[in-house]
Amino acid sequence: MTGKRLITSILLISFIVLGVSSAVAQARSGSGLPLPRFVTLRAGEVNLRAGPGVRYPVEWVYKQRNLPVEVVAEYDTWRKIRDWQGTQGWVHQGMLSGKRSVIVLGDLRTLRREPKTSANPSARLEEGVIARLLECPQGMTWCKVDANGYEGWLRKAEFWGVYSQESVE
Repeated sequence: MTGKRLITSILLISFIVLGVSSAVAQARSGSGLPLPRFVTLRAGEVNLRAGPGVRYPVEWVYKQRNLPVEVVAEYDTWRKIRDWQGTQGWVHQGMLSGKRSVIVLGDLRTLRREPKTSANPSARLEEGVIARLLECPQGMTWCKVDANGYEGWLRKAEFWGVYSQESVE
């Protein structure tokens, strides 16, 4: 092999090795999506683990599909989540969905037909009700949700699952 061919071969092998190690590093770091972010539980039973892997013990089992959770960290195919009560742990990415929902907090809440406190009610929602998030217009403190077929508007302060300055379309 001539000197030029040897150098070319070494450079080519180096680029391949660097490309593979870069892909492995990217897989270890996670999805590349913004953190933190809200998602929902995909299944009706989801194990919350002490660490990112099946070798870690299950600390909690969620039994509510579409429950909103916040992804606060990523490692490989595992996501560290936090729920509305502050409980944190790791779940596999396959147990999460990009769909958005919210959970009603506090007292009985009035779902309004329009985004204003004087608007007619369309339903009353108890604490813990999970509603599908439909929209949160830019610059508004209200979001439109669907709670089991009842559509209407709630103030962001009345539920958990959306950041205060976040808009959702």
